[in-house]
Parts: sequence; C-alpha cells; structure tokens
Amino acid sequence: MKRRKHTRRRYWPIALGIFLAILVYVYLFATYAVFPFSNRWRAYFGNVQNPKGYSIYGIDISHHQGDIEWDKLEHATIDGASVCFVFIKATEGTTYLDENFNENFYQTSRHGFIRGAYHYYLPQFSAKEQAAHFLHQVHLEEGDLPPVLDIEEIGNKSKEDIRRDVLTWLTIVGKAYDTKPIIYTGFKFKTDYLNTEEFQDYPYWIAHYYVSKLGYKGDWRFWQYSDMGQLDGIGHKVDLNVYNGSLYDLNQLTLKSE
Repeated sequence: MKRRKHTRRRYWPIALGIFLAILVYVYLFATYAVFPFSNRWRAYFGNVQNPKGYSIYGIDISHHQGDIEWDKLEHATIDGASVCFVFIKATEGTTYLDENFNENFYQTSRHGFIRGAYHYYLPQFSAKEQAAHFLHQVHLEEGDLPPVLDIEEIGNKSKEDIRRDVLTWLTIVGKAYDTKPIIYTGFKFKTDYLNTEEFQDYPYWIAHYYVSKLGYKGDWRFWQYSDMGQLDGIGHKVDLNVYNGSLYDLNQLTLKSE
C-alpha cells in the first residue's frame, strides 16, 4: 500500500503540468489566433461585420457563385441597404472568358444594378494582349462603371516590370473608353508595387478583409471588406463591398456618352 501511495504522489505533478500546459495553449490560441481575427471567425459562421459609416453596398461575382436567382438578388439587402452595384469577372490572361460573364453582365443591367467588369491580370502574358482580349470580350455602355484591372500576382517579374505592364493595360483600355480604369488590388500590394506617381490618379478598389477599418490610408473608391457574404439569390459565399461616397458620386464615376 505504501508503494501505491508513493506512485500516486509521483504522478500528480505530471497531471498538474499537463493541465497548466493546456491552459497556456488555450490562452495563446485565444490571444493570437482568435481575438485578433474575431471578425474572420464570425464570418466563417455567417456573421459578417459590415463597416460603419457607409450606405452604398455592392458585390462582385464570377462563375464561382453559380447560377444566380436574380429576382431574389434584386431584393436582397446588406445591413438593411439594397445591393447597388455589381462587379463581374470577365476575362483572365489572353484567352479566358468567365463562363458566366455574358449572362451575369446582361442580368445585372436588366435588374437595375450599376455594373462593372474586370480583367484578372496574369503576369506571364503580354499586357498588350491581355488588354486586347478584354476589349474584344467586354463592351461597356453608358452608365456602366469604368473597366477594372484586377492585379494581385507578380510572378517572377520585378517591380519595374509589373508597373510597366499595369500601366500598359491601363493606358490601352483607358484610351478605348476615354476614362481612367479602376485598379483592384490588396492594400499591401498597392503600397509595395503601385506607390509611384503614375498610379496616384486612378480610382482604387482595395481588398482588406476581416477588419473594422480599411488599412489603406490613401484615396480609394471601393473597399472589398469580406469574401464570406451570404445573400438571397446566391447559393455560394460572395464578396461584399462598399463605395466610399454617395450614390450621386457613384453615378458620376460611371461612363458617359460622348
């Protein structure tokens, strides 16, 4: 019996150590993985925190959202406000056309949304050819938002090469529509790669998720604040955006007839 008591006395410090280690792990996990990203965890469970101080909401869509029930989407709301604008993925690289682009582009206008179309830039292909591909596939009209360049990848190119290619695409497409295209990118990408003078006057659409305020401090027009939105009429998660201004300002940004 004395031997058994000795054995129990020997193991209780080990059990206590394991218990304390678990407490430390839970504390560290909560401190560094949960609390700093509380908006992200809430979004995973469908509770997206919409940013305060904005009233003009929109979404961006592609084939990833599947077939959309447009009659339902027309009456969907974000934080009590109607969906006002919709950006649609059109092209990527030099040959790809999103399989749902034409249907989405038509239905967006038919159901009264302000629409826009974007090109996803691939650094391994010619910027001139990518611009030509976008212009061949996309025919924006009066009342549409300016064309959008989605720039997120650099491949093996230098900063100078990326800036040259981006400017090439913007110049060609901007000249075709007599407007400055919108640049979509992450706020860190903007700071790291597009921080030179030639890009300062373009309207920006900045992606920054799961935060209460946009991290980018420069001028911007659109903020993509979540990729976990859920709306009537769309069976998959969808990106949510706000416009930095009034509805009048948004309409002023759209293409005008010559």
